[in-house]
Amino acid sequence: MSQNSSEQRVALLTGAARGIGKGVAAQLIADGFAVVIGDVRGDAAEETAHEFVAAGARAVAAAVDVTDAAACTAGVQKALDVFGRLDVLVNSAGISAPKDTLELTPEEWRRMIDIQLNGAFFAAQAAGRAMVAQGRGGCIVQISSINAEAAFPRRAAYASAKAGVAMLVKTLAIEWATHNIRVNAVGPSHTETEMTRANIEKGNIDVAAIQRRIPLGRLATVQDVSNAVSFLVSNRAEYITGQSLYVDGGYLAYGYF
Repeated sequence: MSQNSSEQRVALLTGAARGIGKGVAAQLIADGFAVVIGDVRGDAAEETAHEFVAAGARAVAAAVDVTDAAACTAGVQKALDVFGRLDVLVNSAGISAPKDTLELTPEEWRRMIDIQLNGAFFAAQAAGRAMVAQGRGGCIVQISSINAEAAFPRRAAYASAKAGVAMLVKTLAIEWATHNIRVNAVGPSHTETEMTRANIEKGNIDVAAIQRRIPLGRLATVQDVSNAVSFLVSNRAEYITGQSLYVDGGYLAYGYF
């Protein structure tokens, strides 16, 4: 597709400099999208965008802190200014900070909720406003977690935020359906990323125990998650909205001990 094509679909991704977000961006590029690589780490976003451009993609970077509604709006505007449209938002910004609940500080609780839940809302609201104004519909995918359904020790704030994201997805889906904007979530189980490796090194994750707990016997890969997002933003999923698709190797279904 030519660099000046006004028909190429455009996706804004948050938390996309590394990890799941970067993997999803790569998959959407392979699917034919132009992408805006949004991340709170502006330099890292630039580095990733340059990497994609060097490989022949249409990609730009945007410094996007999802806890800042104005920054989310600016990220959306970057897509409109550079590519002239916005068709897809994938919000994958997030952090992991397991901690005993009795020791969790108010600041730590607020930070987790601010990034994981408030950020999901601010990013979706900014993208939704642009999609409504364009009048051609669009797709929003929130990267959630199995913790929207399954409680883990030491993750009170994280699990509460992800449960909130699941209901946010349902609410936006029914509210924006008249604008042909579909809203879904993809909820991975433990995924092979830098964040997961860091938690393994800190002793927060016992990989062998988790692999025994997952019926398919392995952690999710970034590509597993990317494939699910690719499906949900495609025409093959045009009648799917308000859903959380769990990419978990059977984790949530497994109730036998």
